[in-house]
Amino acid sequence: MKDKAAVIPVDSLGKLREALASFRNTDIYKDIVDPKDAVLARFQTVFTPEHVTAITEEGFRSFLLIENNRHWTGLHRQGPRMCADMDRLREALAILVDENQPVANRLDQAIEMVSGMGKNVATAILLVAYPDRYGVWNNRSEASMKQLDIWPSFDRNESFGSRYVKINQILLQLRDMLQTDLWTLDALWWYLNQESGICEQPFSNALDKNEQRFGLERHLHEFLRDNWDRLELGQEWALYQEPGDEEAGYEYPCDVGRIDLLAKHRSEPRWLVVELKRGQTSDQTVGQLLRYIGWVKHHLAAEGEVVHGLIICREADESLHYALSVLENVELRLYAVEFHLKKPE
Repeated sequence: MKDKAAVIPVDSLGKLREALASFRNTDIYKDIVDPKDAVLARFQTVFTPEHVTAITEEGFRSFLLIENNRHWTGLHRQGPRMCADMDRLREALAILVDENQPVANRLDQAIEMVSGMGKNVATAILLVAYPDRYGVWNNRSEASMKQLDIWPSFDRNESFGSRYVKINQILLQLRDMLQTDLWTLDALWWYLNQESGICEQPFSNALDKNEQRFGLERHLHEFLRDNWDRLELGQEWALYQEPGDEEAGYEYPCDVGRIDLLAKHRSEPRWLVVELKRGQTSDQTVGQLLRYIGWVKHHLAAEGEVVHGLIICREADESLHYALSVLENVELRLYAVEFHLKKPE
């Protein structure tokens, strides 16, 4: 029996139609939508059942690069982990693109087999392999769908693959309602995130001074994610994980924005919401952190679990210190960047 179609709110559909019309006139559209045919011509055959069992490490890693896939940043970070065992990777990819099996089962098997193959990589491959059948589930699409109130509900222990089926059903509905394709729809999420100020542009030119500061903090954000287990914070807290996404706690999407870093205590019933203060006032930073804490408390934390907050910034003004002085379970940490040049010996 065919699954019942999800109800797409009329106002959400209207917002998407308006955004899509505006999106077509932007540079982002030219950068990540126009190259669709070229990307598919290069990689679609690579991910067919007939060829994927012979994929090389170089060929796979080339797909993960934004300059080649023209669509997704950050996939390459998982390259070393996924390619550590190429025979196992080939076997997992063969399962992933085998249309003779239900897609939910294929996804569950593939991500279980290969460390690093989470929702971002697996569903991007599905889109390239079958561009008319599968959309992409990543933090960007999840954040936009939640903000538009079109995110599906899941059972508490529902598998990653089963969740994707529900998400993909909505993506297919949106594709038809907007009279577009899944590649363009995925790019539209990028545009919506950028318009709301929670996403960097995929391709950028020279940066002004404020943008350089933002870029530095962006690198700090990525540094914290990539080195979490080696940091003092990581000794007590573990980045939050979900089925199919080992890095779910990085830019965790929720109804009120994206949490910079979300972690759970390694031994106690506690959560940690980390907010990096970048390009905003102290009041905005504190307000945003409190919204995230409230959201986690209502949607993720179980009864009796405590939600803590942590603000990380380069410098703190007086207003920030006053605000934090009356907040329980919210701390402040300052970061410093050191850069040295020395003569060779």
